[in-house]
Amino acid sequence: MNGELKIRTTRINMKFSYFFVFVFNILSLNLFAQQQDLVQYVNTLQGTNSKHELTRGNTYPTTALPFGMHTWTPQTGKNGDGWKYQYFKDAIRGFQQAHQCSSWTRDYAVFSLMPMIDNLVVDENQREAKFSHANEIAKPNYYKAKFDNQLTTEISPSERGAHIRFSYPKGKKSYLVLDGYIRTSGVKIYPKENKITGYVSNGQGFKKEWKNYFVIQFDQPIKSFGTWENKKNVITADSTIAEGLGKGAYVEFKAGAKVQVKTASSYISLEQAELNLKTELGADKNLEQTKAKAAAIWNKSLGKILVDGGSKEDTETFYSCFFRASLFSRKFYEIDASGRPYYFSPYDGKVHPGYMFTDTGFWDTFRAQFPLNTLIQPEMHGQYMQAMIDAYKQCGWLPSWSFPSEGGSMIGNHAISLLTDAWAKGIRTFDPKEALEAYLHEATNKGPWGPANGRDGWKEYYELGYVPYPKYRESTAKTLEYAYDDYCGYQLAKMTGNKFYMDIFERQMYNYRNVYDVSSRFMRGRDINGNWSPNFDPIEWGGPFTEGNAWHWQWSVFQDTKGLINLMGGNKNFVGKLDSVFTEPNKVKVGTYGGMIHEMTEMVMANLGQYAHGNQPIQHMVYLYNYANQPWKSQFHAREVMKKLYNATENGYPGDEDQGQTSSWYVLSALGFYSVTPGSGEYVLGSPMFRKVTINLGASKKFVIDAPANNNVNIYIKGATLNGNNYTRNFLAHSDIIKGGVFKLEMDSKPNLERGLLEEDKPFSLSK
Repeated sequence: MNGELKIRTTRINMKFSYFFVFVFNILSLNLFAQQQDLVQYVNTLQGTNSKHELTRGNTYPTTALPFGMHTWTPQTGKNGDGWKYQYFKDAIRGFQQAHQCSSWTRDYAVFSLMPMIDNLVVDENQREAKFSHANEIAKPNYYKAKFDNQLTTEISPSERGAHIRFSYPKGKKSYLVLDGYIRTSGVKIYPKENKITGYVSNGQGFKKEWKNYFVIQFDQPIKSFGTWENKKNVITADSTIAEGLGKGAYVEFKAGAKVQVKTASSYISLEQAELNLKTELGADKNLEQTKAKAAAIWNKSLGKILVDGGSKEDTETFYSCFFRASLFSRKFYEIDASGRPYYFSPYDGKVHPGYMFTDTGFWDTFRAQFPLNTLIQPEMHGQYMQAMIDAYKQCGWLPSWSFPSEGGSMIGNHAISLLTDAWAKGIRTFDPKEALEAYLHEATNKGPWGPANGRDGWKEYYELGYVPYPKYRESTAKTLEYAYDDYCGYQLAKMTGNKFYMDIFERQMYNYRNVYDVSSRFMRGRDINGNWSPNFDPIEWGGPFTEGNAWHWQWSVFQDTKGLINLMGGNKNFVGKLDSVFTEPNKVKVGTYGGMIHEMTEMVMANLGQYAHGNQPIQHMVYLYNYANQPWKSQFHAREVMKKLYNATENGYPGDEDQGQTSSWYVLSALGFYSVTPGSGEYVLGSPMFRKVTINLGASKKFVIDAPANNNVNIYIKGATLNGNNYTRNFLAHSDIIKGGVFKLEMDSKPNLERGLLEEDKPFSLSK
């Protein structure tokens, strides 16, 4: 009787379980049915057809989750080569864990895996295999390459690892080589556990204790194994342990195997790497599950902005750019066994609780990538702001170029721009007094790590009101950016009622006036005695300017466009000069660079006069017509730049993509606005690319940009309403956007020459 009851109870429980699974599957199907498949529009090969002489993005086909700590990519270049994947090449030599933000900077924490058949070959120049792009799939959640020898590699990502599958041709010997990349590495093979563990310590500027620990788990038995080193490519068969320069490992599986590989890494410990593997990939029985999970995560992330009513090509360009804008800055923290975040600090070499982020250069990204995050990723952005203060406490300096420790590259002190912009937009996760103290230290000292670590020429900047040239290279560009940063310091102090810091920074935020030459009507280099640099030519690159010329740097007065208009003699002169940027011949004088650099080549190729969108200094310039009574020209030029200079192909960018900045310019511009002055809480209007854009703000709030007549001809704003009320301003406030609502635009093929001309319609400027 008890046995019969037990059987009946078991059957009832089984039926209930089947019913529960059935209901769960139906609900899951409904959820996935409701979630738009936006991943289909993304091409991660966008911008990969780049080389030293000409960059079309300087990207690689990144397989990763949004802001993931580790990314994966195929490798066509040699170990240590900045151009790790170039579209025009036809052979792959490995599949890397990668973190590189630009071909101009070194990668770190890299190791690679390369499958091969027939014979064991470890030399990276000889083990490469031919492939065709026709046999390549490159999506955020899934990369696949089938070699000409029929060997196939597939990759799907987690935040700190990847699920990889190697499918070897039937009957062929099946090898896998682990390459320790450059510098020191260590490996340990566990043949009975079908596992390899180890570490790599490649990278620049790290503390001695820094390592990237990894674990690699195979689902197939290891048939043979050994270690090797990549300096002389010496193989040691049957060896299970190796440590030193360029150490690696190899394993052999049964002939024709199909091998699933789970791998994860940690900057904290091998135990944490094992935990990352278990937490992120442990439940996935096959790569398809990881692929589906990654697709759902990406669709949710990309679904924060839904676009409708554009061409398929425009939609592909938008989501490919939005994908690239959603990779930086990368998470540098991990989750412990209790579910709490902590990280190994690249700044002081210690483990700390909390959040840390890396892999970005603020000189690029303060302009659009971080302002986009304030709108789309406010929670993460808040974590990032506190992380910058923590970085200051750990190394004595605010970050300027994290890769992953402080590099100090480029110019300016733009951490204060991020902090001020966050505060202005209601993201208040940090102590503003600490931020201002850190910025004052930054602005009155010179650090050891590069021109943007502290300030070049800070004493002269305070004494003279400008950085003198040629005593300091790129001095006029530095003066302009220091003045903007001082505005940000002033603005944060003003918003938080700190008069002490207001008084300090108010004196410097107009220093742009001191490098404007009335006689030439250009920003110019000026020596320590106040004399203008001789033999001035506005098309000459370098000297007092950074990666550009006087035509490009004329406009870098983000905080006071009205003041710049006044300097230049009023709206007519200002607009005339803006127009001339596009009508001047696209000629170059190489100046102090001594030869053509890729930014010059890209400007000439763009054929838009002296407009050099492939580099950051001029990217805001098309929006400046809004300040000078001709907003319709901003609408025209924004659309022209989007159409002419961007697409979703391997040639998709007009220059360096630069950690999400060039992509973020497109994303914001396609919405119909841009962040000319981070810290002001405003976005300046252009012309949206789509008939309808929905920004999903969370908690069921949406901000809709509705332009039903929008197309390639109707690019001009004839009229606008915000939540039903007539709207004549040439800008949107962040506070209005995050409330949710509808911004309705009446579009036309002809410009409305009467709209947006009142003073109150113009965006923020310090000068009235």
